[in-house]
Amino acid sequence: MAKLKKQAYISVPSQIISTLSSSSIQSLLSPNKSPNHKNPPWRSLRFWFLCLFLCAFIGMVNTWFFNLDPLVPFSPIPCSILPQHSSSIPNLFSSSHHLNNGEDLKINKEGEEEEEEEEKENEEEESEFWKQPDGLGYKPCLGFTREYKKWSRENAKDRSKYLMVVVSGGLNQQRNQIVDAVVIARILGAALVVPILQVNVIWGDESEFSDIFDLDHFKKVLANDVRILSSLPSTHVMSRPMEGNRMPVNVTPQWIRAHYVKRFRRDGGVVLLRALDSRLSKDLPSDLQKLRCKVAFHALKFAPSILELGNKLTERMRRKGPYIALHLRMEKDVWVRTGCLPGLNHEYDELIRKERKLRPDLLTSKSNMTSHDRKLAGLCPLNALEVTRLLKALGAPKNAGIYWAGGNPLGGKEALLPLTREFPNLYNKEDLALPGELEPFASKASFMAAIDYVVAENSDVFMPSHGGNMGRAIQGHRAYAGHKKYITPNKRQMLPYFLNSSLPEAEFNRIIMEFHRDSIGQPELRTSKVGRDVTKYPVPECMCNHSSSHSS
Repeated sequence: MAKLKKQAYISVPSQIISTLSSSSIQSLLSPNKSPNHKNPPWRSLRFWFLCLFLCAFIGMVNTWFFNLDPLVPFSPIPCSILPQHSSSIPNLFSSSHHLNNGEDLKINKEGEEEEEEEEKENEEEESEFWKQPDGLGYKPCLGFTREYKKWSRENAKDRSKYLMVVVSGGLNQQRNQIVDAVVIARILGAALVVPILQVNVIWGDESEFSDIFDLDHFKKVLANDVRILSSLPSTHVMSRPMEGNRMPVNVTPQWIRAHYVKRFRRDGGVVLLRALDSRLSKDLPSDLQKLRCKVAFHALKFAPSILELGNKLTERMRRKGPYIALHLRMEKDVWVRTGCLPGLNHEYDELIRKERKLRPDLLTSKSNMTSHDRKLAGLCPLNALEVTRLLKALGAPKNAGIYWAGGNPLGGKEALLPLTREFPNLYNKEDLALPGELEPFASKASFMAAIDYVVAENSDVFMPSHGGNMGRAIQGHRAYAGHKKYITPNKRQMLPYFLNSSLPEAEFNRIIMEFHRDSIGQPELRTSKVGRDVTKYPVPECMCNHSSSHSS
């Protein structure tokens, strides 16, 4: 194949060409001239090559130094000798380019502003979620009356009456009974032998009082209220304690004195009581209500080993930022006892129905209601999906750390999937503990429950999925600590909206937020409703603000 001839071209501006005469061109093309004839410099070929080079160089310098936008092309006439207005093409191109740039910049700026506004709104929602309720200046105030203090001094000399109590149930149920045992001992003027923790049939926990609580601290704090003894004195060891009859519900101090003072004299000075849960009236004289708070919030301190591990787990949660604590009631026995269905799938629902038929005595709710009616009445625990939707509607950040307390849910980790999908930073004590940290206490349910209590109490926000002794105890504890945020799910009002699938998410969130505006742990007067427990609502008997009057 023949080789193609390569040709080179030199671009010469038309203005230059037009300035040349035909003779000049001819002279360029005819180099053989007389050596004695001197041609003008512009007739030299080198002169024009130099001009072309200078024009090209000036154009490049102008582009590099005065127009840094690489998208603006070179001027088609860099060395034009014509007035600038005679060439409109570069100006038109440049103006349209700058116009497009301006529109792009405007669009980009608007987009950035929208993103900034959205980020700002998200940050405000997040900060609003972590915001603590207004405590209205309420602080603990346990000023007892002079009569109470005088009677304490006289009671300290009595060595003839000793009260023994056996407390049952889970950890927080036992706490409630211990509180009332101290108050009953005070009413009777008796010394209290350290309460016996009944072995739990379900969990098989054989822990003693000193395994869970700091016994020395318990004695020291209550030294001016009730004498606490580790055991019966030698003078009464051989005495057979007389077990009192089962107390009715909500008994008064007068009823207690009328039924038990005589028994001390008749039965060797020792009385044994069992099943104290909810037996003592919620409405007692002011000094006795204060004593309840003193026991619950000051005397019942967990054992050092529990506090140490609980605080370690708290620190590990804190490394991830502020955190939410959830008390999830999703265990198999909870679904059976409440008469509700877990809602995982048909298989698990049938399992609960069969279990309930085999053990109808376990059902604690009204037996004439269907599981659906119970749910709408707010009698059922929230499942993981409902907890997730509630937290999202209340503005919980997706990256929030969540500590969940409670027993293993029916369905295992599958039951928690709705939560973990939306809130991936979900942990329990097993997730946070180092290898071997929990092994010594694996068979002690009360110890494990106490660890959950410590981490939950230390959280920035607490929410239970269902009412219960732990939820009530932590609610009171957080109130007494300055009304730390505590979300009470308004199940009866909100659940119909959970079942409405056609409701837009924004509207759903607005409604749920409105339902819980006054349910985040603000101070509530115990006296506003009959039968409220002072250890759940410590205002006004145990907490005062600058406008409250209290005994000194």
